[in-house]
Amino acid sequence: MSEDKKPHQPFPDEDAAPAPPEQTGSYSMVSPRFREIYFEFYKETYKPSSIDRKTKELIAIAASLTAKCQGCIEGHIKKALKFGATREEVGEAIAIAIGVNAAAVVDLTDIAAENMDVKLF
Repeated sequence: MSEDKKPHQPFPDEDAAPAPPEQTGSYSMVSPRFREIYFEFYKETYKPSSIDRKTKELIAIAASLTAKCQGCIEGHIKKALKFGATREEVGEAIAIAIGVNAAAVVDLTDIAAENMDVKLF
């Protein structure tokens, strides 16, 4: 990465004010109005609630994997560890994402087989 290029950050740092796109290398295609709405929503979802922060980060890891968001995966793994997740817990969140994605492939192929009236096996 060049010295002048900032790392891509697909999610805001909920502990700080949102930085403009030229400082983060991200959100450069999102209008300021919608960027602010997204930042507020994101910060709200990570406030204390009935789900503890470590669990929220483990959920975010699985969601990031299914959404195929590289920056999200890396950021949420770091945050999960920061909030006390063990390697085993992170691994289980990843395994759940693998399982859900595998089920999605099966579901899509079952629907395609039914739509096409094709049964390969």
